Amino acid sequence: MSDKEEMEPPQESRLSPDNLSEFLESMAPESDADALRDERDKLKDALQRAQADLVNYRRRRDTERAELVKYRSESLLSRLLPVLDEFTLALAQPADGPSSDSWLEGFHLINRKLNALLELEGVQQIDALGNQFDPAEHEAIAQQPTAEKEDGEVLMVVRNGYKLHNRLLRPAQVIVAANDAPPQAEPEPAPASDNQ
Repeated sequence: MSDKEEMEPPQESRLSPDNLSEFLESMAPESDADALRDERDKLKDALQRAQADLVNYRRRRDTERAELVKYRSESLLSRLLPVLDEFTLALAQPADGPSSDSWLEGFHLINRKLNALLELEGVQQIDALGNQFDPAEHEAIAQQPTAEKEDGEVLMVVRNGYKLHNRLLRPAQVIVAANDAPPQAEPEPAPASDNQ
């Protein structure tokens, strides 16, 4: 052996560009595996947090929705209370006697306030009197024979009907005209003659 060969370390222990890349490649799978495990753990943690946030959000949303349903009419009812107070005051006054006219006027005033409140909430009264019967808006509770009105015309409104923003809340109960006049028969066509 030459002196030079003895002095050089074995091939495996020497670092050169070729064996450095081999060394790094041999180490890479372990460090990549560690990095992947860390990344997986982070993603798993983030997913668990997101799932917990979603569960909390749904629970909070359901609680808020239940509260909204429970108290949805609070605004309307708080505006109805003054009308109820006025009814209570009017009923406390005697109906007969010298103040009967003012008592009746008080009820008319309360009625106007209540109708104004309903209009403010989007409630409209169905105009039925004198119109043709409409099964989508009217409920016929009786028919009254008459020759003076058209068949199916509303003669009387027994109970008012209402709509909320064009959606039917309650149909109007009505009495409808039943025309006594017999239907006019159309003239029959003359038989064709077979003069040929």
